[in-house]
Amino acid sequence: MIKAVMRWCLNNPLLVVIASLVVIVAGVLSILSIPLEALPDISPTQVIVKTSYPGQAPQIIQDQITYPLETTLQEVPGAKAVRGYSMFGDSYVYVLFKGGTPIYQARNLVLQYLNQAQGQLPAGVTPALGPNSSGVDWIYEYALTDPGGSLNLAQLTTLQNWFLKFALQGIPGVAQVATVGGMEQEYQVVVFPNRLLAYNLTLPQVEAAIRAANGETSGSVVDMGESRYIVRTSGYIHSLKDLQQTPLGVRDGVPVTLQQVARVQLGPVLPSGIAELNGQGQVVGGIVMMNQGGNANALIQKIQQKLKSLQASLPAGVKVVTTYSQRPLIQRELCSKVVYGRVTTGLNEVAYCCYKGFPTQRAT
Repeated sequence: MIKAVMRWCLNNPLLVVIASLVVIVAGVLSILSIPLEALPDISPTQVIVKTSYPGQAPQIIQDQITYPLETTLQEVPGAKAVRGYSMFGDSYVYVLFKGGTPIYQARNLVLQYLNQAQGQLPAGVTPALGPNSSGVDWIYEYALTDPGGSLNLAQLTTLQNWFLKFALQGIPGVAQVATVGGMEQEYQVVVFPNRLLAYNLTLPQVEAAIRAANGETSGSVVDMGESRYIVRTSGYIHSLKDLQQTPLGVRDGVPVTLQQVARVQLGPVLPSGIAELNGQGQVVGGIVMMNQGGNANALIQKIQQKLKSLQASLPAGVKVVTTYSQRPLIQRELCSKVVYGRVTTGLNEVAYCCYKGFPTQRAT
């Protein structure tokens, strides 16, 4: 058999050369496409379920959200553990699966059982699946700074949430971009109880009026000749004045507006944490999470290229500073194991790393 193969190779040298080149190219492409990471993920397959219930105490979150979800998700096929955490305004439930369970199969199973648990939760509360990533998929972090001080912290947060975040989430392989620190602005209504009593109004009436004043509805269409016009009402709140003029009711033929019973103002959302850079003050940052099983080295390179291209679109003076990246760690780990060549000169042996940017290592 071996003699026949050797004879065929000698009789067809051109085909042998072509086959060898194909194998070499395929090998090189395979090496280049190998997912590279510094921290291998040895954790079991897990699915995170996050449920927000704003303004509620942890005990209420535990009784009304976390406990019903835990009892329902324990029935998920393949789940070996279910862990719940309740905190102010949020509930987190972790579903851990047996080893070898595909992540997308696990997410589909959890999603099916969440539909069953929806009826046990308070009205208006909807659980959602967390990103398709684990703790070691935290691969890149950056901070948005403005050394010149032309933008305040709220403006930097708006720039992060509505520009950088969406741009980075569009990169294939990115599971989530989370915002850290910063300050978000909100409309705040400070109601005066004595004025509510004077106008015979209640807080639920004020809340319902604000909800009704901030929205748009359709009025179908109107046919006029050969044209058709779409009718709609535009009622979104765009300024403090729009909110102040929200009608709450009518007293003696005169409308009662929100500014007559409350003070309307702009203010920050109560923060649950801050981000600070090098002791120079608060900044707004972003954490980029990778999909499980992704190529961290290649994805970080795409993220850096994207941020570099977005720098020109940022306001003057605003900079994106890298605060954490797994890529240098990955390259140093590869450099310590992969050597391109060795040259002996006298008593010194010089080892040249095949990756650029690293100094040669000398051993006597």
